[in-house]
Amino acid sequence: MPTYYSPGVYVEEVEAGARPIEGVGTAVAAFVGFAAEGPFNTPTLVSNWSQYTQIFGDFVRDCYLGQSVYGYFLNGGSNCYIVRIGGPRDNGSAPGPKSPQAVLGGYRFAAKQVQAGRGAGDITVEVAEPGGENPPEDRFTVLVKQHGKVVETHNVTTKRTKDNVVTVVQEKSSLVTVEEAGSGAVAVKPDRGSVTLQQEPETAPVPKKVAAVDYVGDVSDRTGFGGLEAVDEVTMVAVPDLMSAYRRELISLEDVKTVQLAMIAHCELMGDRMAVLDPPPGLSPQQVKDWRTVEAGYDSKYAALYYPWVKVFDPACNDNVFIPPSGYMAGVWARTDGARGVHKAPANEVVRGAVTLETQLTKAEHDLLNPIGVNCVRSFPGRGIRVWGARTLSSDPAWRYLNVRRLFNYLEESILNGTQWVVFEPNDDALWARIRRTISAFLVNEWRKGALFGLTPDEAFYVRCDRETNPAESIDIGQVVCEVGVAPVKPAEFVIFRLAQFSGGTSLVNE
Repeated sequence: MPTYYSPGVYVEEVEAGARPIEGVGTAVAAFVGFAAEGPFNTPTLVSNWSQYTQIFGDFVRDCYLGQSVYGYFLNGGSNCYIVRIGGPRDNGSAPGPKSPQAVLGGYRFAAKQVQAGRGAGDITVEVAEPGGENPPEDRFTVLVKQHGKVVETHNVTTKRTKDNVVTVVQEKSSLVTVEEAGSGAVAVKPDRGSVTLQQEPETAPVPKKVAAVDYVGDVSDRTGFGGLEAVDEVTMVAVPDLMSAYRRELISLEDVKTVQLAMIAHCELMGDRMAVLDPPPGLSPQQVKDWRTVEAGYDSKYAALYYPWVKVFDPACNDNVFIPPSGYMAGVWARTDGARGVHKAPANEVVRGAVTLETQLTKAEHDLLNPIGVNCVRSFPGRGIRVWGARTLSSDPAWRYLNVRRLFNYLEESILNGTQWVVFEPNDDALWARIRRTISAFLVNEWRKGALFGLTPDEAFYVRCDRETNPAESIDIGQVVCEVGVAPVKPAEFVIFRLAQFSGGTSLVNE
């Protein structure tokens, strides 16, 4: 209460009894894979395909990151984070190892990087006198040798003219760069001599060696998807290029399982995101059943698996190719969230950009896969290619449906962010009443959107925060306990119409 010392009229601002809770975002994907360029191991936000190409380059042949991100945006995705792997674990510094360099006179020479497999080797830079007798003091010749043979000759000067050594070498040399070693000093002609530089290959989009640790990364070093722990906005994680490395035989099927288990563990640890998993390529329905139940055996409410692979157009090879479905499925999730809400199961939706499927599933085969949590993508005559499943990989019936798990992620994160003001408030009945009003108002809005089951709010949820949930002993240790229960809507997965035959006639009506 303010203190008043003299008569007068005073205006005071008072806080509202309940503070509104704003819903958090539900459709922000994170993709981990190989790209043509861009920073390594740095979660980078992109909001459209143009931004992706500006930072990470275009499609890369036999890599799935670009195709997956493109499919994500095509199917309704907006914001997503990209983590490029396959390079040095340096928190996103310039790609590739630094070119070895050496100083001749007042100039620092460095070997340029070349594309992998393009004849990288030793480069020798030699300073020599130009031909003719009595050359000017400012003139000299730079000879560049590769494999012992002179491949470049540059007649240059120390003067600030068009023939300046830095200007000429930077513009004309394909093997070396040069810069003045000191700043502000007067440039002088270097003495005769030579240095040998090691020319290193640039990092290719797909390295020659890949291990599970490249995908998993490390939280402290902010590498792989481990670095995504520092990005709160992410709600889905996909690693499509796990399968491109497997197809190239750079990793084994056991490595695939290792990475996917780490993805699941990451999502379970964070508690607010889902792992979108891809099956290995070329599996039949029986084989994917065995992979799901025997070889992988995943059991998590924070993961979903989609089958089969989809065929899309790939500009990198100017042909249609099969790619893992995770990127396209994440886009469908985002589209459903925007159009209907996170409570709507992301299924019975057209997969935009899908030409055909790797396997055309029959109903009998679908009957085999749906009960074990494999979300199938199917082609229907006249209705296109559609997502026809919305289950998690959990064996717990309470968390069977994908939209239920994602709804709880949304509710938990929204309530967590919207009640930070409670910390250090006086722990009494007034505080408990404000908490009840705040959370109840938020849940009423969700019920009105159709996210909760019930004809009335009382049927849809309850909020308890009173003397019963907060006894003296919990108050003494500084705790406020609030119990919230919600009744989520479940998808109409099995629609049953019961038809019966009866004898019609006017006699029945008259009776």
